[in-house]
Amino acid sequence: MENLYDIQRIMGHLPHRYPFLLIDRILELVPGERATALKNVTINEPFFQGHFPRAPVMPGVLIVEAMGQAGGVLAFESIDNKRPEALIYFMGIDKVRFRKPVVPGDQLIFEVQILKMRAKVIKMAGAAKVDGRLVTEAELMASIGERP
Repeated sequence: MENLYDIQRIMGHLPHRYPFLLIDRILELVPGERATALKNVTINEPFFQGHFPRAPVMPGVLIVEAMGQAGGVLAFESIDNKRPEALIYFMGIDKVRFRKPVVPGDQLIFEVQILKMRAKVIKMAGAAKVDGRLVTEAELMASIGERP
């Protein structure tokens, strides 16, 4: 990959917007193979107001969602016939494990790799790390669809 994917380029591939756009940058992307994405976790995140006010922890479902968004960019860049109207839909999550809490000040690095790719379905393995330590892992499935 020659160019970094900044937030503007990510928004060109994903329909998500604040407060639900959960990745800040794509650090590496090899179409058809793998991607690495980054999220800076700050106390300003809206979910910390209620999860939990005295001991802020990033909700696990949002870590998996962010992993899925990194996978969505990878999936979009991996399809042969890229169309601006294409959307990548989350289909399933398997083998999810949460290993360590993610807290404000952490920098999440997401590593996703394609395990299987068919015409309209992609299966990926994902890992989220903080300081090189695994915090979450999952297998993700996505389908390639059209914008409604």
